[in-house]
Amino acid sequence: MIQVSDVSLRFGDRKLFEDVNIKFNPGNCYGLIGANGAGKSTFLKILSGEIEAQTGHVSMGSGERLAVLKQDHFEYEEYEVLKVVIMGHTRLYDVMQEKDAIYMKEDFSDEDGMRAAELEGEFAELNGWEAESEAAILLKGLGINEDLHTKQMSELTGGEKVKVLLAQALFGKPDVLLLDEPTNHLDIQAIQWLEDFLINFENTVIVVSHDRHFLNKVCTHIADLDFGKIQVYVGNYDFWYESSQLALKMAQDQNKKKEEKIKELQAFVARFSANASKSKQATSRKKSLEKITLDDIKPSSRRYPYVQFKPEREIGNDVLRVEGLTKTVDGVKVLNNVSFIMNKEDKIALVGTNEIAKTTLFKILAGEMEPDSGTFKWGVTTSQAYFPNDNSKYFEGSEPSLVEWLRQYSPEDESETFLRGFLGRMLFSGEEVLKKPGVLSGGEKVRCMLSKMMLSGSNVLLLDEPTNHLDLESITALNNGLINFKGAMIFASHDHQFIQTIANRIIEITEDGVIDKETTYDEFLEMKAAMKA
Repeated sequence: MIQVSDVSLRFGDRKLFEDVNIKFNPGNCYGLIGANGAGKSTFLKILSGEIEAQTGHVSMGSGERLAVLKQDHFEYEEYEVLKVVIMGHTRLYDVMQEKDAIYMKEDFSDEDGMRAAELEGEFAELNGWEAESEAAILLKGLGINEDLHTKQMSELTGGEKVKVLLAQALFGKPDVLLLDEPTNHLDIQAIQWLEDFLINFENTVIVVSHDRHFLNKVCTHIADLDFGKIQVYVGNYDFWYESSQLALKMAQDQNKKKEEKIKELQAFVARFSANASKSKQATSRKKSLEKITLDDIKPSSRRYPYVQFKPEREIGNDVLRVEGLTKTVDGVKVLNNVSFIMNKEDKIALVGTNEIAKTTLFKILAGEMEPDSGTFKWGVTTSQAYFPNDNSKYFEGSEPSLVEWLRQYSPEDESETFLRGFLGRMLFSGEEVLKKPGVLSGGEKVRCMLSKMMLSGSNVLLLDEPTNHLDLESITALNNGLINFKGAMIFASHDHQFIQTIANRIIEITEDGVIDKETTYDEFLEMKAAMKA
């Protein structure tokens, strides 16, 4: 349990949050959401004690322990992997170190013996005899094999270090667990393992994530940071999103009878009540949802960009034919005899563990790279728009403003009013359209690239990780825009819900070619799991 009382924080004239009063209870997983810059990570730092609030205080139950997912991946370079995990329980690790130091003494005194006995008792109370096996289980679950457990952190890759630090946070069953973007850099198997771990975790979890599928799977509550306050709602992310949209719709349509609105709310709650992420809490959560009234749900202040791709020309049956594409990058063969035919209704998700392979295929199809062998041919009715994984080169020019940057990609000589309006729909309002392209944030650059693609009127989209750097609102808007797109597309993403709701075909790039299935993403993962069983 962790209690927040009258907590406020300002940076200069900017109020992040004010007079926050929340009790985070055991057995619940709270998804902390809010627009970019709202202060989610800052709030976690206040909870952990890393930052001090200007007013109010944070308290925990007596003797309770808090664990935090560390963000510095180079903090433990000289330490052994297994020990880094055990460091997640500071007191246990200190006991182990002091105990070992005493036993290594050559002149072992009576006082040393008494102190060692005390430490052995505390070591047993802290479940020290199970520490190494528990740490090993956590590491293995996250995909860190046993041969790495005794290596130093400096010998691990960046992705492996992230997993070790996550295992460190999970170690020792902390009473309160704070996780800031825990799925970043994790593969599908590691994310699924973490989901199962948190679903069965009996203590308090507070998590910040841009992964909607993850939030839906693990969260019993959503803590919404909005209007400078934090409001806690029962349910997962989808429940919060749809209820806020319902509230907005009700607020905009005041003329409808209240009885009709109540019926709409009741139908909405009934649809979600059985959708519990923790089965053992399904009954209490269902009761909590059923108690919701019209006054309990409020429209959000979130701003969603307007994402709509309109093809100028209807696509023909002949879209794309790929035959035997092979490519070696830096001495490693990343594409090996890749062949497939793309149809006019296809929304293809490219998956696979080799990120370079997927990006290489996109570059070849976009004409930015030549294959070593093999061919590909676009149909005569197709026009392609490409979203690259690295968009930096598009923002290196000397354009004085976003309006002028976008003008160069406009197919016609559009007016400044049109371009300003277009940028406004992508959340660049007022003086923001006069920003220089080179100073944009990662998320702003992505929204500019999407604007460029929308202006193109293309009927085939190539998208290499378009959700990177986007907040939940922009991801949701892009997701909906691509669902409604009337052309064909090939895309890559680590966002589970993004793939599941858009793709009707999955192509996995492997060392030996491709696995090509016309299916949903969830069905594809089930097939893969069955093959391994």
